[in-house]
Amino acid sequence: MEVKVLDAKGKATSKKVTLSDSIFGIEPNNHAIYLDVKQYLANQRQGTHKAKERSEIAGSTKKIKKQKGTGTARVGNIKSGTRVGGGRIFGPRPRNYSFKLNIKLKRLARKSALSFKMQSDALMIVEDFNMAAPKTAEFKSILANLKLENEKVLVVTGSKEDNIYLSSRNVQRAKVVTADSLNTYDVLNARKVVLASSAVESIEKILN
Repeated sequence: MEVKVLDAKGKATSKKVTLSDSIFGIEPNNHAIYLDVKQYLANQRQGTHKAKERSEIAGSTKKIKKQKGTGTARVGNIKSGTRVGGGRIFGPRPRNYSFKLNIKLKRLARKSALSFKMQSDALMIVEDFNMAAPKTAEFKSILANLKLENEKVLVVTGSKEDNIYLSSRNVQRAKVVTADSLNTYDVLNARKVVLASSAVESIEKILN
């Protein structure tokens, strides 16, 4: 499919980009998307949570009262999890939440996410642009030209552009990534996806 290329001022140019139907025109696979997003969020978790159990609580191990004859329930020591100040019963322990997915499934998920954005008319192609220095105001003006100043935007560049990245850090609803670090979560989390012309080539090369 052919898509018009916009310039940094938001105006259509004479250029057109042919997008691969095998990446931007497939039927989205919802389960593949679910698994890839689940893995991404799981991998973000530190897993450093920890609560003390009864063996780790400082306290006496003396039996509080005799086993029988009191008419009440039997009680062990003050470190029991059923008592105030006692250890946590089955408390959280440090663990690794990450898990692996097949590379083919991850590619399918990214293709599905890009196809979904394409079908929702939430994806646009922009000419490659450079910034001489990191300037947030200049980056904001580019978003305003594209009528995206009030949208949650993902900007994908073909290669690492430090000035563009640094300019976007103070813009709350915008994120800049390179084509080789594009992931399903970022694509779906953004309201609009802006692809640089060079990013389209890189994405098609990676996913094909």
